[in-house]
Amino acid sequence: MWTCLCQLCFYLLSAIAVAALLIVALVLYKTKPYPNIKRHKDEETFLDPHSIKTVTFPSLEDSPSLELSVIVPAYNEEERLPSMLDECLAFLEQKSGGNPNFTYEVIVVSDGSQDATVSVALGYSKKHGAEKVRVLELIENRGKGGAVRMGMLSARGRHLLFADADGATKFPDYDKLETALKQLAPEWRDDGIAIGSRAHLENDAIATRSFFRTILMHGFHFLVWLFAVRSIRDTQCGFKLFTRTTARKLFTSLHVERWAFDVELLYLAENLNLPLSEVAVRWTEIDGSKLTPFWSWLQMGRDLFMIWLRYLVGAWRIASIQKKEK
Repeated sequence: MWTCLCQLCFYLLSAIAVAALLIVALVLYKTKPYPNIKRHKDEETFLDPHSIKTVTFPSLEDSPSLELSVIVPAYNEEERLPSMLDECLAFLEQKSGGNPNFTYEVIVVSDGSQDATVSVALGYSKKHGAEKVRVLELIENRGKGGAVRMGMLSARGRHLLFADADGATKFPDYDKLETALKQLAPEWRDDGIAIGSRAHLENDAIATRSFFRTILMHGFHFLVWLFAVRSIRDTQCGFKLFTRTTARKLFTSLHVERWAFDVELLYLAENLNLPLSEVAVRWTEIDGSKLTPFWSWLQMGRDLFMIWLRYLVGAWRIASIQKKEK
């Protein structure tokens, strides 16, 4: 009896080991080590509403010509975008009015929107000028991470912020991120990320959420800690500020283009030993979210595991390290 049980355990463990090896082999075979960043020709330009001409976007590899670039990923956001842009541009105009050295641009990235998102954004470009507001219209939906990446690759700023189109984070809290980032990285050539965080609001969120959503939230946080990011409590807040040098390293190495892209960004940052600062920001939940709690978090849980596995077995590699070695 004991011998049969030992044999059964041996066969079971052998089967698990073989299955694991097959999964690793499949991942290595199916996965390209570096991201293949494709950009359609029409995505290389933006429309200047005043001259009615298309102008080529600059490159993240160019030297910066502005202080701040704000990247706003937007998918079917015709209703929520105006209030966010109103608050954002009012703050930036006030800041630049008090400091002539503070120059900025806002790049709205329409992620294959089917509604009037592009028209709404172009209205702001016409009002404020294409030097301050530009619209990048993606031909097809890439996902939030893909939209943010395309905006970053088209930016001119010494510092680059991405901010969600729903306006859930109060935009004046940019000042908090700016202060934190300059403590980490006095110059744009230095590395650093200031990460907006809602972790201080967690107890309030638990009090207003259902028991099921609270379990999902804690489960997701545990998976993030287990598979990817250990030093940051809130990886998903859509308010993150990068130096230009750091943005070059991270967004050329990013593989994930959907909701879990924030986690991969911070996973890369930790593995590259980049300076990070988590900064408490004011945040309000806004109606109209594209996330459905159970299925979206299930997909993100799967993505977290695959991020960990692919980097663990070498199926994914960090492009900035490859460039440095060359």
